[in-house]
Amino acid sequence: MSAPPSDPKPSPGPAPARPRRATVNDVASLAGVSAMTVSRAVNKPEQVPAATLAKVREAIAMTGYVPNLLAGGLRSNKSRLVAAVVPTLAGPVFLETIESLTAALAAKGYQLMLGQSGYANSREDDLLSAIIGRRPDGIVLTGILHSAEGRHRLLASGIPIVETWDLTPTPLDMLVGFSHVEVGREVCRFLQGKGRKRLAVLGGDDERSRRRSDAFVQTAAQLGLPPVTVHLVPAPTTLGSGRAGLRALFAENPDIDAVFCSSDLLGLGVLIEAQSQGIAVPHRLAVVGFGDLSLARDLNPALTTVRIDGSRIGEEAARCIVERAQGREVADRVVDLGFSIVERDSA
Repeated sequence: MSAPPSDPKPSPGPAPARPRRATVNDVASLAGVSAMTVSRAVNKPEQVPAATLAKVREAIAMTGYVPNLLAGGLRSNKSRLVAAVVPTLAGPVFLETIESLTAALAAKGYQLMLGQSGYANSREDDLLSAIIGRRPDGIVLTGILHSAEGRHRLLASGIPIVETWDLTPTPLDMLVGFSHVEVGREVCRFLQGKGRKRLAVLGGDDERSRRRSDAFVQTAAQLGLPPVTVHLVPAPTTLGSGRAGLRALFAENPDIDAVFCSSDLLGLGVLIEAQSQGIAVPHRLAVVGFGDLSLARDLNPALTTVRIDGSRIGEEAARCIVERAQGREVADRVVDLGFSIVERDSA
């Protein structure tokens, strides 16, 4: 008895066609412009009339076209990328600068590539090597202190460089920032003017914080005040290290009547710990932070702090990079934006 015939296996149908990649010609046809105009709208939007630019961008959105930026960069020797290096993404103090830098660059057709270096030069060196190898149109750095190897690579790269959040008369290339030494001096004078005599510093162990701390200590000595009690904690600083730091300060010197914190997060930790210990702020203890984060004004008591215009730093850094990337000289290579002490209820 023969086996019943089996159902024939269905023959595979034709493979689904792969979706066709949208091209510059598709965008040009839809927008009613030339392919050259589309290329110019992508690479040099500032040179395209607003109405034409709007049509091209609408066509790009409709077609899903993604420009080959690498090919365009090879032809023009421009990447339309700017790299920024910050010590930490965990701390909020650099966020204003990053946001304004991103927006100001985007308005000129540039995109931001962000890297986190930590607080060790070795990590920054590795990151800089990777960044320079990608040939961005500019590099924005946090701080002025780099290893000898890092400085050599940066200078040899020929890439426009803006150092930020610091001040020196001898930048690598361009600089937008303020003086940490002057911050330390002015906060010490401010607290002395408030009648405070037994001062303390609670700071991160990074170099910029140390410069503020050293200037604070030296100014106190010049003003004839007792020696300043200093306690350093690991950077990036946290609310928890603020609480522990205040306990350490009072264990070393229970008579302190003011503390300068190297970040608003430390200041917040100090305020919480003071409240938990029944230490009246500002009557028994004055507290000054650094950074003027949004939370500083909402605390109870509101935190007196040092205001740095992070948004302006980002805008000025973007302006310097774009001008140099477009072949123009920057008149003011060093821009000192200064700082201000925002007096609130904690001091």
